Amino acid sequence: MSATKVTRAQVELTQFERSMTANTLDLNLALCAAKEAAAAAAHVIKHYYRNSAAVTIKADQSPVTQADVESELEIKRVLKSYFPEHGYYGEESAIERPDADYLWLIDPIDGTKSFVRNYPIFSTQIALMHRGELVLGVSSASEFGEIASAVQGAGAELNGAALKVADTDLLAQAIVSTGNIKTLSRGPRWAVLAQLLQGANRTRGYGDFYHYHLLAQGSLDLVIESDVNILDIAALAVIVREAGGVITDLEGRAIALDTTSVLAGTPAMHALGLKLFAL
Repeated sequence: MSATKVTRAQVELTQFERSMTANTLDLNLALCAAKEAAAAAAHVIKHYYRNSAAVTIKADQSPVTQADVESELEIKRVLKSYFPEHGYYGEESAIERPDADYLWLIDPIDGTKSFVRNYPIFSTQIALMHRGELVLGVSSASEFGEIASAVQGAGAELNGAALKVADTDLLAQAIVSTGNIKTLSRGPRWAVLAQLLQGANRTRGYGDFYHYHLLAQGSLDLVIESDVNILDIAALAVIVREAGGVITDLEGRAIALDTTSVLAGTPAMHALGLKLFAL
């Protein structure tokens, strides 16, 4: 009796079917899908970048371009080909199946204002949340030449190299970066931030994806933002966490769908920041 030949396609289909069971998912497969989706978005973004893409202003006064819309469609097309039953929460479209166990969080161009002004500090952010917990992140800055990724429990990498935060434990040795801090500037924590920055070794304001990549690779030590949404930072939260950093909101709460602020750093610097910002 001859053995039945099993094709590669059949093996991959079996793996895919197993990944779709109620409580399990092959996160390596999900990571491959997310990277494929990011690459598809990068192709769209490259077509529009520096080509005077038309800009529309949304109700919240933020800009959106055809590149945002088309790249999100490409991301969803790829991910849905792998995971049609998952939920999807994208920046430029209505949320789909928000109660699904697995929810993809998608910001096709995080940093559209930079994109519009031909400044390459923008990125594609793709994260996966399982029952409220972030388990996977891909941060693809295609024009900047960086792609960072992480899977829960498996570490983080940047352009294929493993990431690890620094071991900085003294403020006088720390590099601190601030992003969007308009709300913080209007409250009592503004004076606290001034105190923190005065004690730091160096201050920067990289913003968007870039200071999180730098934190994860050990090039700076603390990131502070008061005006973000979950789509901006979901993937980056996984990357920082898997690189050995600590990331919460300014109140010390875990990153969640309603997060609006960030305190991210080496373990020691995060603990110091949390103590200083406590009110």
